[in-house]
Amino acid sequence: MSEPIAICTLSILAVTAICSWQGFRSQAFQERFIFEPAAILRDKQYFRLVTSGFLHADWMHFLLNAISLYSFGKYIELLFGIPTLMLIYFGSIVGGSLLSLYLHRHHDYRALGASGGVCGVIFASIFLLSGGGVTMLWMPVSIPSWLYAILFLVASFIGMKHQLGNIGHDAHLGGALIGLLITTALHPEIVPQSPILYATIMALATSLFLYLWLNPLFLPAADVLGRGVEILGETRNRLMRRKQLSEDQEMDRLLEEVSQSGIHSLSTTKRKRLDLLSQRRRER
Repeated sequence: MSEPIAICTLSILAVTAICSWQGFRSQAFQERFIFEPAAILRDKQYFRLVTSGFLHADWMHFLLNAISLYSFGKYIELLFGIPTLMLIYFGSIVGGSLLSLYLHRHHDYRALGASGGVCGVIFASIFLLSGGGVTMLWMPVSIPSWLYAILFLVASFIGMKHQLGNIGHDAHLGGALIGLLITTALHPEIVPQSPILYATIMALATSLFLYLWLNPLFLPAADVLGRGVEILGETRNRLMRRKQLSEDQEMDRLLEEVSQSGIHSLSTTKRKRLDLLSQRRRER
């Protein structure tokens, strides 16, 4: 007997493939919907928190996410229903984007990909389909799901702290944790079914979030507790320098747009922003 088709999972992949393909063809399309903290916070383009999950860097990037999503998402859809899959997937995309937004709020930063949503679905399946193992393309053997969950959190944190590779480790971590929280809200029975694993994951996750919240610049742990005014002053100076660099880069982009198309090509919002940035630069 043939396996049922996961219509919703395939539909998400189809829409994502079309949007990704359009992004490959049109840089303007990709720039319109990519994750960019400045556009989200300054221009209130909150849709980018979700639309960035429909874009990918290339076909290999898309295929890795597509294979992972279908491998885990189809079982959630078939066993727990389409609403459960949709809430976990899109909630995890938003969760991963929000963590990235916080960590990169002062940076000139862009990101794309469905990895946050995929990681949320993977973590959900670990608890909804407990007792199994996880096998990915880059892992020749299956490892226990509980070990995968712990290693994933630790690896994502290390990747964020040391900026390993061109990978949004923060979106992975945020997506995985939000996916687990949504799964808990929808199916609270997963807690008593795996109490030790659940407590371990939540304790580790809470520790990582507290560290990131108190220390977005990844200073040594001792500095988070405060080692005097000198450390705090240095932190503020680093934040200010990063903010000034980001504003200078933004102003350069606006001036380039003016030089190419004229001042009237700027929207009212962009004109006000250019005036504000010019004033701040003069006051330095």
